[in-house]
Amino acid sequence: MTPLAYIPSPASNGFHIGPLFFHAYGLAYVVAVAVAIWVGVRRWQARGGNPDLVYEVAWWGFPAGLIGGRIYFDITTPSQIPSHWWGVFAIWDGGLGIWGGIAAGVAVGIWRLHRKLAWGDVRRFMDMIAPSLLFAQAIGRIGNYFNQELFGKPSTLPWALKIAPAHRPVNYTDFATFQPTFLYEIIWDLALAGFLIWLDRRRKVRAPGLFALYVAGYSGFRIFEELLRIDYSRFILGMRVNFWIALIMCVIGLAWFVRIQLRPVTSTRPRADAPLDAPFEAPSEASAK
Repeated sequence: MTPLAYIPSPASNGFHIGPLFFHAYGLAYVVAVAVAIWVGVRRWQARGGNPDLVYEVAWWGFPAGLIGGRIYFDITTPSQIPSHWWGVFAIWDGGLGIWGGIAAGVAVGIWRLHRKLAWGDVRRFMDMIAPSLLFAQAIGRIGNYFNQELFGKPSTLPWALKIAPAHRPVNYTDFATFQPTFLYEIIWDLALAGFLIWLDRRRKVRAPGLFALYVAGYSGFRIFEELLRIDYSRFILGMRVNFWIALIMCVIGLAWFVRIQLRPVTSTRPRADAPLDAPFEAPSEASAK
């Protein structure tokens, strides 16, 4: 039965302009990247950093995240890969794994940063960019809404999401409305981003403490989310594989944050190619060349 109040799903996952079809999932990704860059530039520039560095990191990091996210999806959910020869690449007809995307994007981003900045400034850059990643993830989840995916168990709550029969899991064809877990994640990501920005302004947090809290906070929510989701997944010890990944990453993030905040204060030596009088708290134009 369908409850009296629910969130309807879109009739299509995109739109046509002439012969071209634009997927909402892809458009959401583009907007997510643009917003993340805008927030990152504002935050990095406010600390005296060179905004061009944010564009450079994005130029390398986001494509790497796209590739890493698809590789993670293909490895963890091979049965969901379309049967075409190009199915392993079809992000518009399958999805992305956030863990692989973040890991690849951050790794490549740090590689580019280390070519330009001292390690102390790399850590501060990671803190500046952490809220940007959360904004991007929140916007990206809008694409899941249009694809009618990443929903949870059947629900009759007023904000339950109505799913078309073609998109319902095999064992849930008799249910019409489900928990909108992607919506819960959007709300959480935005709230966590706001908290990290507030914490950065109000409290003294050693870098990259904010990034560690991002890892722990997002992963902690995913533990809850994975208990609700009913889409296909591999299981380990009776739990979804992403539940275990989230649990491990949450523990790592918390332990990392504690270690960062408790480590002894040591002087930071600049790179050999940076001027000796470069400011410690914010990289100068010379140190971000």
